[in-house]
Amino acid sequence: MTKDNNGRRGPDARRRAIADHVLSVGSVTAGDLAERFGVSLMTIHRDLDELERQGIVRKYRGGVTAQPSGVFESNVAYRMKTMQAAKDAIAAKAAALVEPGMAVMLDDSTTTLALARRLSDVTPLTVVTNFLETTNLLARERGIRLMALGGEYDPLHDSFLGVSCVDAVTALNVDLCFVSTSAVSGGYAYHQEQHIVSVKRAMLEAAARNVLLVDHSKLGRVALHRVAPLSVFERVIVDDGAKPEALRELDEHKVTYDVAVT
Repeated sequence: MTKDNNGRRGPDARRRAIADHVLSVGSVTAGDLAERFGVSLMTIHRDLDELERQGIVRKYRGGVTAQPSGVFESNVAYRMKTMQAAKDAIAAKAAALVEPGMAVMLDDSTTTLALARRLSDVTPLTVVTNFLETTNLLARERGIRLMALGGEYDPLHDSFLGVSCVDAVTALNVDLCFVSTSAVSGGYAYHQEQHIVSVKRAMLEAAARNVLLVDHSKLGRVALHRVAPLSVFERVIVDDGAKPEALRELDEHKVTYDVAVT
Protein backbone atom coordinates (compact mmCIF):
# COMPACT_ATOMS: atom_id res chain seq x y z
CA MET A 1 0.00 0.00 0.00
CA THR A 2 1.35 3.41 -0.93
CA LYS A 3 2.66 5.63 1.81
CA ASP A 4 1.47 9.22 1.99
CA ASN A 5 2.43 12.29 3.99
CA ASN A 6 -0.30 12.06 6.64
CA GLY A 7 2.07 10.49 9.15
CA ARG A 8 4.10 13.73 9.18
CA ARG A 9 1.19 16.09 9.78
CA GLY A 10 0.80 15.47 13.50
CA PRO A 11 -1.47 13.06 15.37
CA ASP A 12 -4.74 14.98 15.01
CA ALA A 13 -4.49 15.32 11.24
CA ARG A 14 -3.33 11.72 10.91
CA ARG A 15 -6.22 10.45 13.02
CA ARG A 16 -8.70 12.38 10.88
CA ALA A 17 -7.14 10.82 7.79
CA ILE A 18 -7.25 7.35 9.37
CA ALA A 19 -10.90 7.84 10.26
CA ASP A 20 -11.74 8.95 6.72
CA HIS A 21 -9.96 5.92 5.29
CA VAL A 22 -11.65 3.41 7.61
CA LEU A 23 -15.07 4.98 7.03
CA SER A 24 -14.44 4.72 3.29
CA VAL A 25 -13.29 1.09 3.13
CA GLY A 26 -15.19 -0.32 6.12
CA SER A 27 -12.42 -2.47 7.66
CA VAL A 28 -8.62 -2.47 7.52
CA THR A 29 -5.70 -4.06 9.36
CA ALA A 30 -3.42 -2.12 11.68
CA GLY A 31 -0.45 -3.20 9.58
CA ASP A 32 -1.96 -1.72 6.42
CA LEU A 33 -2.60 1.54 8.24
CA ALA A 34 0.96 1.68 9.56
CA GLU A 35 2.31 1.23 6.03
CA ARG A 36 -0.17 3.69 4.51
CA PHE A 37 0.63 6.46 6.97
CA GLY A 38 4.33 5.74 7.41
CA VAL A 39 4.27 5.31 11.19
CA SER A 40 4.89 2.46 13.62
CA LEU A 41 2.33 -0.13 14.66
CA MET A 42 2.51 1.26 18.21
CA THR A 43 1.59 4.72 16.92
CA ILE A 44 -1.28 3.31 14.86
CA HIS A 45 -2.65 1.45 17.86
CA ARG A 46 -2.55 4.65 19.93
CA ASP A 47 -4.42 6.42 17.13
CA LEU A 48 -7.00 3.64 16.92
CA ASP A 49 -7.47 3.64 20.70
CA GLU A 50 -8.33 7.34 20.52
CA LEU A 51 -10.66 6.89 17.52
CA GLU A 52 -12.39 4.03 19.32
CA ARG A 53 -12.78 6.20 22.41
CA GLN A 54 -14.50 8.80 20.21
CA GLY A 55 -16.87 6.13 18.89
CA ILE A 56 -15.66 6.48 15.30
CA VAL A 57 -14.22 2.98 14.83
CA ARG A 58 -14.15 -0.35 16.63
CA LYS A 59 -10.95 -2.32 17.14
CA TYR A 60 -10.67 -6.07 16.76
CA ARG A 61 -7.69 -8.41 16.89
CA GLY A 62 -5.28 -7.17 14.25
CA GLY A 63 -7.43 -4.43 12.79
CA VAL A 64 -10.24 -1.93 12.96
CA THR A 65 -13.71 -1.61 11.46
CA ALA A 66 -16.51 0.90 11.01
CA GLN A 67 -18.98 -1.79 9.97
CA PRO A 68 -21.87 -2.85 12.23
CA SER A 69 -22.14 -6.21 13.97
CA GLY A 70 -24.89 -7.95 15.87
CA VAL A 71 -23.93 -6.10 19.05
CA PHE A 72 -22.41 -2.83 17.77
CA GLU A 73 -23.98 -0.13 15.60
CA SER A 74 -21.75 1.62 13.09
CA ASN A 75 -20.80 5.26 13.43
CA VAL A 76 -23.22 7.73 11.83
CA ALA A 77 -20.49 8.97 9.46
CA TYR A 78 -20.15 5.44 8.06
CA ARG A 79 -23.91 4.98 7.81
CA MET A 80 -24.21 8.26 5.91
CA LYS A 81 -21.96 6.81 3.18
CA THR A 82 -23.57 3.39 2.75
CA MET A 83 -26.57 2.23 0.68
CA GLN A 84 -27.30 5.79 -0.47
CA ALA A 85 -29.21 4.84 -3.64
CA ALA A 86 -31.34 2.36 -1.71
CA LYS A 87 -32.09 4.89 1.03
CA ASP A 88 -33.07 7.55 -1.51
CA ALA A 89 -35.43 5.14 -3.26
CA ILE A 90 -37.00 4.09 0.06
CA ALA A 91 -37.36 7.75 1.06
CA ALA A 92 -39.17 8.58 -2.19
CA LYS A 93 -41.66 5.78 -1.56
CA ALA A 94 -42.12 6.83 2.08
CA ALA A 95 -42.68 10.49 1.19
CA ALA A 96 -45.83 9.49 -0.71
CA LEU A 97 -47.38 8.52 2.64
CA VAL A 98 -46.94 12.01 4.11
CA GLU A 99 -49.75 14.54 3.68
CA PRO A 100 -49.84 18.27 4.48
CA GLY A 101 -51.02 18.98 8.00
CA MET A 102 -49.62 15.80 9.49
CA ALA A 103 -47.43 15.46 12.56
CA VAL A 104 -44.58 13.13 11.61
CA MET A 105 -41.92 11.60 13.84
CA LEU A 106 -38.51 10.58 12.49
CA ASP A 107 -35.93 8.54 14.38
CA ASP A 108 -32.16 9.03 14.25
CA SER A 109 -31.53 6.81 11.24
CA THR A 110 -29.84 7.93 8.03
CA THR A 111 -32.74 6.41 6.08
CA THR A 112 -35.24 8.77 7.72
CA LEU A 113 -32.76 11.58 7.06
CA ALA A 114 -33.15 10.81 3.35
CA LEU A 115 -36.90 11.13 3.86
CA ALA A 116 -36.47 14.44 5.71
CA ARG A 117 -34.78 15.89 2.63
CA ARG A 118 -38.07 15.45 0.76
CA LEU A 119 -40.44 16.91 3.34
CA SER A 120 -40.13 20.54 2.26
CA ASP A 121 -42.39 19.56 -0.66
CA VAL A 122 -45.16 18.42 1.72
CA THR A 123 -46.12 21.40 3.84
CA PRO A 124 -47.48 22.57 6.21
CA LEU A 125 -46.03 19.83 8.37
CA THR A 126 -44.96 19.20 11.95
CA VAL A 127 -41.79 17.12 12.24
CA VAL A 128 -40.53 15.62 15.50
CA THR A 129 -37.03 14.13 15.70
CA ASN A 130 -34.12 13.31 18.01
CA PHE A 131 -31.56 13.30 15.16
CA LEU A 132 -29.29 16.34 15.08
CA GLU A 133 -28.69 15.95 11.32
CA THR A 134 -32.43 16.12 10.65
CA THR A 135 -32.86 19.02 13.06
CA ASN A 136 -30.17 21.03 11.27
CA LEU A 137 -31.61 20.13 7.88
CA LEU A 138 -35.16 21.26 8.66
CA ALA A 139 -34.47 24.13 11.06
CA ARG A 140 -34.93 26.84 8.41
CA GLU A 141 -37.49 25.15 6.18
CA ARG A 142 -40.55 27.33 5.75
CA GLY A 143 -43.79 25.49 6.31
CA ILE A 144 -42.25 22.94 8.69
CA ARG A 145 -42.88 23.23 12.40
CA LEU A 146 -39.88 21.48 13.90
CA MET A 147 -39.89 19.87 17.35
CA ALA A 148 -36.48 18.68 18.54
CA LEU A 149 -36.51 15.98 21.19
CA GLY A 150 -34.11 16.59 24.05
CA GLY A 151 -32.02 14.13 25.99
CA GLU A 152 -28.39 13.18 26.42
CA TYR A 153 -26.36 13.83 23.28
CA ASP A 154 -24.74 10.69 21.85
CA PRO A 155 -21.90 11.52 19.42
CA LEU A 156 -21.80 8.00 17.96
CA HIS A 157 -25.35 8.42 16.65
CA ASP A 158 -25.41 12.24 16.49
CA SER A 159 -28.72 12.14 18.33
CA PHE A 160 -30.38 12.72 21.68
CA LEU A 161 -31.23 9.65 23.74
CA GLY A 162 -31.86 8.49 27.29
CA VAL A 163 -34.68 8.73 29.80
CA SER A 164 -35.44 12.40 29.15
CA CYS A 165 -35.77 11.71 25.42
CA VAL A 166 -38.18 8.84 26.10
CA ASP A 167 -40.17 11.10 28.44
CA ALA A 168 -40.40 13.77 25.74
CA VAL A 169 -41.65 11.22 23.21
CA THR A 170 -44.31 9.79 25.50
CA ALA A 171 -45.81 13.27 25.94
CA LEU A 172 -46.62 13.42 22.21
CA ASN A 173 -49.15 11.90 19.82
CA VAL A 174 -48.24 11.97 16.13
CA ASP A 175 -49.98 10.82 12.98
CA LEU A 176 -47.12 8.93 11.42
CA CYS A 177 -43.79 7.58 12.66
CA PHE A 178 -40.93 6.46 10.43
CA VAL A 179 -38.12 4.39 11.93
CA SER A 180 -35.31 2.21 10.68
CA THR A 181 -33.61 -0.65 12.47
CA SER A 182 -30.36 -2.53 12.00
CA ALA A 183 -31.84 -5.95 11.30
CA VAL A 184 -35.08 -7.67 10.35
CA SER A 185 -35.66 -11.40 10.73
CA GLY A 186 -38.29 -13.88 11.85
CA GLY A 187 -41.05 -11.31 12.02
CA TYR A 188 -39.13 -8.89 14.26
CA ALA A 189 -37.10 -5.72 13.90
CA TYR A 190 -33.81 -5.65 15.83
CA HIS A 191 -31.18 -3.19 16.96
CA GLN A 192 -27.84 -3.58 18.69
CA GLU A 193 -28.10 -1.01 21.46
CA GLN A 194 -30.55 -0.90 24.34
CA HIS A 195 -30.68 2.88 24.73
CA ILE A 196 -31.59 3.20 21.05
CA VAL A 197 -34.27 0.52 21.37
CA SER A 198 -36.02 2.30 24.26
CA VAL A 199 -36.39 5.50 22.22
CA LYS A 200 -37.61 3.67 19.10
CA ARG A 201 -40.20 1.75 21.13
CA ALA A 202 -41.49 4.98 22.68
CA MET A 203 -41.75 6.54 19.21
CA LEU A 204 -43.78 3.60 17.92
CA GLU A 205 -46.17 3.85 20.85
CA ALA A 206 -46.62 7.61 20.31
CA ALA A 207 -47.86 7.26 16.70
CA ALA A 208 -51.18 6.36 15.17
CA ARG A 209 -49.36 4.70 12.25
CA ASN A 210 -45.86 3.28 11.98
CA VAL A 211 -43.68 2.60 8.95
CA LEU A 212 -40.39 0.70 8.94
CA LEU A 213 -37.73 1.77 6.42
CA VAL A 214 -34.97 -0.81 5.82
CA ASP A 215 -32.57 -1.33 2.96
CA HIS A 216 -32.00 -4.88 1.71
CA SER A 217 -28.72 -5.32 3.61
CA LYS A 218 -30.70 -5.46 6.87
CA LEU A 219 -33.09 -8.24 5.86
CA GLY A 220 -32.39 -11.73 7.16
CA ARG A 221 -30.16 -10.42 9.94
CA VAL A 222 -30.55 -10.28 13.71
CA ALA A 223 -29.06 -8.03 16.38
CA LEU A 224 -28.90 -8.19 20.15
CA HIS A 225 -32.22 -6.52 21.04
CA ARG A 226 -35.71 -6.97 19.65
CA VAL A 227 -37.24 -3.58 18.92
CA ALA A 228 -40.75 -4.71 18.01
CA PRO A 229 -42.69 -7.32 16.04
CA LEU A 230 -43.28 -6.33 12.43
CA SER A 231 -47.01 -6.44 13.17
CA VAL A 232 -46.77 -2.98 14.81
CA PHE A 233 -45.91 -1.46 11.44
CA GLU A 234 -48.54 -0.49 8.92
CA ARG A 235 -46.00 -1.39 6.25
CA VAL A 236 -42.33 -2.04 5.64
CA ILE A 237 -40.55 -0.27 2.78
CA VAL A 238 -37.52 -2.01 1.28
CA ASP A 239 -35.48 -1.45 -1.86
CA ASP A 240 -35.36 -3.69 -4.93
CA GLY A 241 -32.06 -5.20 -3.87
CA ALA A 242 -33.99 -7.45 -1.49
CA LYS A 243 -33.54 -11.15 -2.26
CA PRO A 244 -36.65 -13.24 -3.08
CA GLU A 245 -36.15 -15.37 0.05
CA ALA A 246 -36.16 -12.25 2.24
CA LEU A 247 -39.42 -11.08 0.69
CA ARG A 248 -40.90 -14.57 1.09
CA GLU A 249 -40.12 -14.38 4.79
CA LEU A 250 -42.07 -11.11 5.02
CA ASP A 251 -44.96 -12.80 3.19
CA GLU A 252 -44.84 -15.75 5.61
CA HIS A 253 -45.27 -13.34 8.52
CA LYS A 254 -48.11 -11.55 6.73
CA VAL A 255 -46.18 -8.29 6.58
CA THR A 256 -47.39 -5.59 4.21
CA TYR A 257 -44.40 -4.24 2.30
CA ASP A 258 -43.55 -1.97 -0.61
CA VAL A 259 -40.49 -2.39 -2.81
CA ALA A 260 -38.82 0.86 -3.86
CA VAL A 261 -37.09 0.87 -7.24
CA THR A 262 -33.55 2.25 -7.17
